[in-house]
Amino acid sequence: MPLKLISATDAKVGTVIVVDGEPCSVRSIDISKTGKHGAAKARIEATSIFDGKKKVIAASSHERYEVPMIKKTRAQVLSVSGDKASIMDLETFETFEAPIDVEIRNEIKENDNVEYWDVEGGRKIIKRVI
Repeated sequence: MPLKLISATDAKVGTVIVVDGEPCSVRSIDISKTGKHGAAKARIEATSIFDGKKKVIAASSHERYEVPMIKKTRAQVLSVSGDKASIMDLETFETFEAPIDVEIRNEIKENDNVEYWDVEGGRKIIKRVI
Protein backbone atom coordinates (compact mmCIF):
# COMPACT_ATOMS: atom_id res chain seq x y z
CA MET A 1 0.00 0.00 0.00
CA PRO A 2 1.67 3.23 -1.12
CA LEU A 3 1.62 6.06 1.36
CA LYS A 4 2.49 8.67 -1.22
CA LEU A 5 2.37 9.01 -4.98
CA ILE A 6 4.46 11.59 -6.83
CA SER A 7 4.57 12.55 -10.49
CA ALA A 8 7.74 12.08 -12.53
CA THR A 9 8.41 15.83 -12.48
CA ASP A 10 8.27 15.90 -8.65
CA ALA A 11 10.98 13.24 -8.32
CA LYS A 12 14.24 14.93 -7.34
CA VAL A 13 17.76 13.53 -7.07
CA GLY A 14 17.90 11.38 -3.93
CA THR A 15 14.17 10.63 -3.83
CA VAL A 16 13.32 6.95 -3.37
CA ILE A 17 10.63 5.63 -5.74
CA VAL A 18 9.36 2.14 -6.59
CA VAL A 19 10.40 0.92 -10.07
CA ASP A 20 9.31 -2.57 -11.16
CA GLY A 21 8.46 -3.44 -7.54
CA GLU A 22 11.97 -2.50 -6.31
CA PRO A 23 12.77 0.63 -4.23
CA CYS A 24 15.24 2.77 -6.19
CA SER A 25 17.05 6.02 -5.46
CA VAL A 26 16.83 8.65 -8.22
CA ARG A 27 20.32 9.56 -9.52
CA SER A 28 19.34 11.96 -12.33
CA ILE A 29 16.24 13.26 -14.04
CA ASP A 30 15.84 15.05 -17.38
CA ILE A 31 12.53 16.63 -18.35
CA SER A 32 11.89 17.60 -21.97
CA LYS A 33 9.68 20.46 -23.04
CA THR A 34 6.16 19.88 -24.25
CA GLY A 35 5.87 19.30 -27.96
CA LYS A 36 3.35 20.44 -30.51
CA HIS A 37 1.30 17.26 -30.14
CA GLY A 38 2.18 15.82 -26.77
CA ALA A 39 3.07 16.15 -23.13
CA ALA A 40 6.51 16.64 -21.62
CA LYS A 41 8.62 13.53 -21.17
CA ALA A 42 10.80 12.57 -18.22
CA ARG A 43 13.91 10.37 -18.32
CA ILE A 44 14.78 9.06 -14.86
CA GLU A 45 17.97 7.17 -13.97
CA ALA A 46 17.71 5.31 -10.67
CA THR A 47 19.68 2.65 -8.80
CA SER A 48 18.18 -0.10 -6.69
CA ILE A 49 18.71 0.33 -2.95
CA PHE A 50 19.31 -3.38 -2.38
CA ASP A 51 21.34 -4.66 -5.33
CA GLY A 52 22.68 -1.45 -6.93
CA LYS A 53 21.32 -2.24 -10.40
CA LYS A 54 20.77 0.76 -12.65
CA LYS A 55 17.28 1.35 -14.04
CA VAL A 56 16.37 3.88 -16.72
CA ILE A 57 12.77 5.01 -17.14
CA ALA A 58 11.34 7.09 -19.97
CA ALA A 59 7.75 8.16 -19.25
CA SER A 60 5.39 11.08 -19.61
CA SER A 61 5.86 13.79 -16.99
CA HIS A 62 2.47 13.14 -15.38
CA GLU A 63 3.27 9.44 -14.77
CA ARG A 64 2.93 8.68 -11.04
CA TYR A 65 5.33 6.65 -8.89
CA GLU A 66 5.00 5.18 -5.40
CA VAL A 67 7.26 6.47 -2.63
CA PRO A 68 7.96 3.62 -0.17
CA MET A 69 7.88 4.15 3.58
CA ILE A 70 11.46 3.96 4.92
CA LYS A 71 12.21 3.83 8.63
CA LYS A 72 15.80 4.82 9.42
CA THR A 73 17.05 3.33 12.68
CA ARG A 74 20.33 2.95 14.56
CA ALA A 75 21.92 -0.38 15.45
CA GLN A 76 25.17 -1.90 16.69
CA VAL A 77 27.14 -4.43 14.65
CA LEU A 78 27.61 -7.73 16.48
CA SER A 79 29.48 -9.61 13.74
CA VAL A 80 30.33 -9.29 10.05
CA SER A 81 30.39 -12.18 7.59
CA GLY A 82 30.94 -11.36 3.92
CA ASP A 83 28.26 -9.01 2.62
CA LYS A 84 25.96 -9.45 5.66
CA ALA A 85 26.17 -8.39 9.27
CA SER A 86 24.43 -9.44 12.45
CA ILE A 87 23.14 -6.28 14.14
CA MET A 88 21.20 -5.29 17.26
CA ASP A 89 18.63 -2.50 17.13
CA LEU A 90 19.52 0.13 19.75
CA GLU A 91 15.87 0.89 20.61
CA THR A 92 14.22 -2.55 20.72
CA PHE A 93 17.37 -4.68 21.29
CA GLU A 94 16.16 -7.03 18.56
CA THR A 95 18.98 -8.90 16.78
CA PHE A 96 18.86 -9.88 13.11
CA GLU A 97 21.00 -10.26 10.02
CA ALA A 98 20.96 -7.60 7.30
CA PRO A 99 22.86 -7.08 4.04
CA ILE A 100 25.48 -4.31 3.91
CA ASP A 101 25.31 -1.58 1.24
CA VAL A 102 27.99 -2.03 -1.44
CA GLU A 103 29.50 1.42 -0.79
CA ILE A 104 30.36 0.74 2.88
CA ARG A 105 31.26 -2.99 2.93
CA ASN A 106 34.96 -2.30 3.59
CA GLU A 107 34.29 0.22 6.38
CA ILE A 108 32.12 -1.87 8.72
CA LYS A 109 33.61 -3.79 11.63
CA GLU A 110 32.35 -5.24 14.90
CA ASN A 111 30.98 -2.86 17.58
CA ASP A 112 30.35 -0.06 15.05
CA ASN A 113 27.13 1.91 15.29
CA VAL A 114 25.29 1.92 11.96
CA GLU A 115 22.12 3.26 10.39
CA TYR A 116 19.89 0.69 8.74
CA TRP A 117 16.82 1.23 6.59
CA ASP A 118 13.64 -0.78 7.06
CA VAL A 119 11.81 -0.48 3.72
CA GLU A 120 8.04 -1.03 3.87
CA GLY A 121 8.37 -2.91 7.16
CA GLY A 122 10.05 -5.94 5.62
CA ARG A 123 13.38 -5.64 3.86
CA LYS A 124 16.33 -4.20 5.77
CA ILE A 125 19.75 -2.92 4.64
CA ILE A 126 22.68 -1.28 6.43
CA LYS A 127 23.29 2.07 4.75
CA ARG A 128 26.00 3.94 6.71
CA VAL A 129 28.39 3.91 9.64
CA ILE A 130 27.61 6.49 12.32
